[in-house]
Amino acid sequence: MTDQSTQQVPADAASKKILCGIMALILGNLGIHKFILGYVGAGILQIIISIVTCGVGAIIPLIEGIIYLTKSDEDFYQTYIVGRRTWF
Repeated sequence: MTDQSTQQVPADAASKKILCGIMALILGNLGIHKFILGYVGAGILQIIISIVTCGVGAIIPLIEGIIYLTKSDEDFYQTYIVGRRTWF
Protein backbone atom coordinates (compact mmCIF):
# COMPACT_ATOMS: atom_id res chain seq x y z
CA MET A 1 0.00 0.00 0.00
CA THR A 2 1.12 3.51 -0.72
CA ASP A 3 0.51 6.45 1.51
CA GLN A 4 -1.86 8.77 -0.35
CA SER A 5 -1.10 11.74 1.89
CA THR A 6 2.31 12.15 0.28
CA GLN A 7 2.28 13.83 -3.09
CA GLN A 8 4.73 13.03 -5.87
CA VAL A 9 7.31 15.76 -6.33
CA PRO A 10 7.85 16.68 -9.99
CA ALA A 11 11.32 16.03 -11.38
CA ASP A 12 11.96 19.73 -11.98
CA ALA A 13 11.30 20.70 -8.33
CA ALA A 14 14.87 19.88 -7.26
CA SER A 15 16.39 21.88 -10.10
CA LYS A 16 14.03 24.79 -9.41
CA LYS A 17 15.02 24.69 -5.72
CA ILE A 18 18.72 24.86 -6.56
CA LEU A 19 18.24 27.56 -9.20
CA CYS A 20 16.13 29.72 -6.87
CA GLY A 21 18.59 29.27 -4.01
CA ILE A 22 21.60 30.26 -6.09
CA MET A 23 19.79 33.20 -7.69
CA ALA A 24 18.69 34.42 -4.25
CA LEU A 25 22.30 34.31 -3.04
CA ILE A 26 23.84 35.91 -6.14
CA LEU A 27 21.18 38.24 -7.56
CA GLY A 28 18.87 38.61 -4.58
CA ASN A 29 18.55 42.38 -4.92
CA LEU A 30 16.91 41.90 -8.31
CA GLY A 31 14.34 39.43 -6.97
CA ILE A 32 15.17 36.91 -9.72
CA HIS A 33 14.34 33.99 -7.43
CA LYS A 34 10.84 35.41 -6.88
CA PHE A 35 10.23 35.71 -10.62
CA ILE A 36 11.40 32.10 -11.16
CA LEU A 37 8.82 30.92 -8.63
CA GLY A 38 6.15 33.02 -10.33
CA TYR A 39 5.83 35.64 -7.58
CA VAL A 40 5.89 38.75 -9.78
CA GLY A 41 4.55 41.10 -7.10
CA ALA A 42 7.08 39.88 -4.55
CA GLY A 43 9.87 40.21 -7.12
CA ILE A 44 8.96 43.82 -7.82
CA LEU A 45 8.69 44.50 -4.08
CA GLN A 46 12.17 43.02 -3.55
CA ILE A 47 13.59 45.41 -6.17
CA ILE A 48 11.87 48.35 -4.47
CA ILE A 49 13.16 47.27 -1.04
CA SER A 50 16.69 47.04 -2.41
CA ILE A 51 16.49 50.52 -3.94
CA VAL A 52 14.91 52.18 -0.91
CA THR A 53 17.37 50.62 1.55
CA CYS A 54 20.38 51.23 -0.73
CA GLY A 55 21.10 47.50 -0.88
CA VAL A 56 20.68 46.70 2.81
CA GLY A 57 17.49 44.83 1.90
CA ALA A 58 19.74 42.18 0.33
CA ILE A 59 19.76 40.39 3.67
CA ILE A 60 16.23 39.10 2.92
CA PRO A 61 17.16 37.14 -0.24
CA LEU A 62 20.36 35.96 1.44
CA ILE A 63 18.31 34.34 4.18
CA GLU A 64 15.79 33.01 1.65
CA GLY A 65 18.54 31.47 -0.48
CA ILE A 66 19.93 29.61 2.51
CA ILE A 67 16.44 28.41 3.46
CA TYR A 68 15.74 27.23 -0.09
CA LEU A 69 18.98 25.27 -0.32
CA THR A 70 18.61 23.62 3.09
CA LYS A 71 15.02 22.43 2.61
CA SER A 72 14.35 18.97 1.25
CA ASP A 73 12.93 18.76 -2.28
CA GLU A 74 9.56 17.67 -0.93
CA ASP A 75 9.40 20.43 1.66
CA PHE A 76 10.42 23.08 -0.90
CA TYR A 77 7.79 21.83 -3.34
CA GLN A 78 5.01 21.78 -0.73
CA THR A 79 5.93 25.17 0.78
CA TYR A 80 6.80 27.34 -2.21
CA ILE A 81 5.18 25.72 -5.24
CA VAL A 82 2.01 24.12 -3.87
CA GLY A 83 1.52 26.39 -0.83
CA ARG A 84 2.67 29.53 -2.72
CA ARG A 85 4.47 30.93 0.35
CA THR A 86 5.97 34.21 -0.83
CA TRP A 87 8.43 35.25 1.90
CA PHE A 88 10.75 33.10 4.01
